[in-house]
Amino acid sequence: MIPVGAMGQADTRVPDTTAIRDAATLILLRDAITRPRVLMGQRDKSAVFMPSKFVFPGGAVEAVDAGIPLARPPADATARALQAQSSPPPAAIIAAATRELWEETGQLLGRADARAKTVQAPKGWRGYLATGCLPDGVAMTFVFRAITPPGTPRRFDARFFLAGAGGLQTDPDDFTRAEAELSRLQWIPLDQVRAFDMPFITGVVLAEVAARLAGRVPPSVPFFNSSDGNSRFERL
Repeated sequence: MIPVGAMGQADTRVPDTTAIRDAATLILLRDAITRPRVLMGQRDKSAVFMPSKFVFPGGAVEAVDAGIPLARPPADATARALQAQSSPPPAAIIAAATRELWEETGQLLGRADARAKTVQAPKGWRGYLATGCLPDGVAMTFVFRAITPPGTPRRFDARFFLAGAGGLQTDPDDFTRAEAELSRLQWIPLDQVRAFDMPFITGVVLAEVAARLAGRVPPSVPFFNSSDGNSRFERL
């Protein structure tokens, strides 16, 4: 049977075969009580995915992330939500978010752990592990998940974590160790962030962060699911 489109015509669109990669993103929050600010940076204008957009630090979950132990595991509820409709283990997703923050901003979120010096440090983790820290699952709250809709050059199944800047082991204003993936790194007040050019889903996630700061914490994690081409909101 040929699917029928919304206008009553036969739907002859070619199915989107772009592979969906697992990804992790970290939202760092500062001055939550006074004037909340989040750390964001701008992607290069020549980037294939979301050029020139302001985004949170994040990226794909790599195979090496699964070999990094956590200083402390996440809460049981967080682990369950991360495992729902998902294949990577929760620890690998948390490690990926931590690594991407380190690579893209030079900021270190983690906890001192003697095991850091004994782990065989793979590429991408050598500098981080040399600090003597390991990723801290307790410091990160799983707040959102979104799968990139079809029709884009790259698609990601992204998990968004929220963490307080007070948990950083580095100066929050020092970005000298950052790699070149993001430019114009800055702490943006939530009441000004709408003036920046952001992806649609980033604005949705920021609304979720604002709701949490206002005390409206949902009983489950929102999930913008576009895995089969039909975008819908679910709960994990």
